[in-house]
Amino acid sequence: METALKIRRLVLRDGKSIRSVSRDTGLSRNTVRKYVNDASPPCYRRKAPPVSHKLAGHEDRLKSLYEQDLKRPRRERRTVAKLYAQLVEEGYKGSQSTVYRFIRILKGAAPQLSKAFVPLYFAPGDALQFDWSEEHVVLGGVEQKIKVAHFRLCHSRRSFVVAYPGEAQEMVLDAFVRALEFYGGVPRRVIIDNPKTMVTFVSRSKERIFHPRFLALMNHYVMEPVACTPASGWEKGQVEKQVQHVRSWLFTPKLKFDDLEALNSWQLLRCNELGTRPHPEQKEQSIDEIFATERGKLRPLGRPFDGYVEKAVRVRSTCLVQYDNNRYSVPAKHAGSHVSLRAYASRIVVVADNKVIAEHERRFTRNKSYFEPWHYVPLLVQKPSALRNGAPFVTWQLPAAMNMIKTRYMETQGGDRDFVDLLMLVSEHGLEAVDMACELAVEQKTIRLSAIINLLNQLAEPAIEPLPQTHDYPQLQVPPQADCKRYEQLGPKSEVTA
Repeated sequence: METALKIRRLVLRDGKSIRSVSRDTGLSRNTVRKYVNDASPPCYRRKAPPVSHKLAGHEDRLKSLYEQDLKRPRRERRTVAKLYAQLVEEGYKGSQSTVYRFIRILKGAAPQLSKAFVPLYFAPGDALQFDWSEEHVVLGGVEQKIKVAHFRLCHSRRSFVVAYPGEAQEMVLDAFVRALEFYGGVPRRVIIDNPKTMVTFVSRSKERIFHPRFLALMNHYVMEPVACTPASGWEKGQVEKQVQHVRSWLFTPKLKFDDLEALNSWQLLRCNELGTRPHPEQKEQSIDEIFATERGKLRPLGRPFDGYVEKAVRVRSTCLVQYDNNRYSVPAKHAGSHVSLRAYASRIVVVADNKVIAEHERRFTRNKSYFEPWHYVPLLVQKPSALRNGAPFVTWQLPAAMNMIKTRYMETQGGDRDFVDLLMLVSEHGLEAVDMACELAVEQKTIRLSAIINLLNQLAEPAIEPLPQTHDYPQLQVPPQADCKRYEQLGPKSEVTA
């Protein structure tokens, strides 16, 4: 550009000839003449279109194949490698990289309508969006990967998040129960993805078959489930954006808590704090102010849904049932029978004959057994020696007085059977009464089983209340006289005379 300006200045302003300028600059007279006659910035112009090497002659065919794929569903479109293989069969001799470059040019020339979206509007109380995210936190000093359930009311933008160890179905149910309790009402519909915990079949259209347990949740709250089109996150774009924002607002830097319960309590406080922020569209009002209006459009909540996943299991001979890589104990009398196991997000409940027979805290370890020692006490009647080495009794924490008596009994021969007899009294009198009797026995320094049973019976005896107003009862007018001679008349006369 500077050379062209210099040449035009020398010729047009200073009046020099083209020959002299050519001699001074070393450029040809044709170049000087071109710069003088053309005031536009100099640029390179092709005299002929570039040749695409060996792809020449196959461009139209490749473009036709590419346009055919655009009309097919995304999952049925051919890759560049398959397009290249088809061209080779039709006589193409070039490399695959040339085909890649040509397809890239075609994609760049196509209108990018996928990057444009239609703004959505949701009426108050109309829709709730749900999604999962994966976060990393430190719980109890150990770095862990957790799953966070995200909810967002579409009109007021009110957010709720709760964390779980995974995305199992019982955790989905529990998350919905917590979210609706947080909002204090039920919207008309919920917009979700297509996870197997909620959707069992996805057709090419909008038709879906929902999981029966998820449908039970929707039926309980009378809420319509709406599953998004696969790979169309914009249909629930609010909660998709919330996942990104919450990650930066709440989980950066990495959070540290003692356990998951403490983390969820902290998250609940932060969700309430986020409600004080301005509404994204109605910036003159906060999210809480708009939510106060929307809450009146939500249906009443009613009683909470019993969010468990149930399965039939067989009790092993070791009185254990298995769920999710761990084993939990049940009472010994149910060994070998089939029971119903109900898995909640935080507990395991075992039911037989419509009665709860066992309940455990939900564990998320792998291949471990969790015992309730009282489930195995009836077996000790026949196997008292198992009290010493039985796995359920290794870490058994009994009350202090009973634990001291156990230690003393185990030091003597046959003491294990005596302690088993003491444990069996719990089923009749209760742990509290037996523990009180043991404390009295320790205080009186007599820990024999018979003495403990005697103390227990004394505690179990009903207290005799004194009769009220004894002066109102009839009184004897003639007190009886003692006469010991009457006893002589009871025996044989021979004995009396003797």
